Amino acid sequence: MSQDSFRDLLSRVEGSIRRQDTRLRRAIPPEERLLVTLRFLATGESLSSLHFQYRLGISTLSGIVVDTCRALWNVLREEFIPVPTVDMWREISKTFLNVCDFPNCLGAVDGKHIRIVKPARTGSEFFNYKKYFSVVLMAIADAECRFIAVDIGAFGRGNDSQTFKSSDMGRRVYGNNFNFPPP
Repeated sequence: MSQDSFRDLLSRVEGSIRRQDTRLRRAIPPEERLLVTLRFLATGESLSSLHFQYRLGISTLSGIVVDTCRALWNVLREEFIPVPTVDMWREISKTFLNVCDFPNCLGAVDGKHIRIVKPARTGSEFFNYKKYFSVVLMAIADAECRFIAVDIGAFGRGNDSQTFKSSDMGRRVYGNNFNFPPP
């Protein structure tokens, strides 16, 4: 990531991830919070490894990653994955026709199991048919493989159909509440 990209991303989330200094301790600066989170997401390193590199506690790192990811999602969601409009759906349909020769197609749906460490006291909720623990990333993509809508975090035990039907995205599709153009 270039320095300019990092600065731009930091300027977008800085207000959400800045913490106040107290008399007892100085807060971890937003730059370091974003840096640690990006390192964690980009490399897949464990929190234990990052703990030694950044000299921060594992529970502190865990909180930083969760808070920063939430801030990134809240700030970037509307710009990069907006709720599609009728005109956007029409353009997606035209692209499917031109690129894939699929008329009247509005998107391709699929799910991906993301391997996780079993959360405490969850039983078999996250245990999937592939014999490991996971959460499901369900997405609708356009003909150019760009995400149109995503739903992340469903239990790994469900199949794609169950996961899609129970997701916010699936409820909007089945309820005809997704700004689809008329037939």
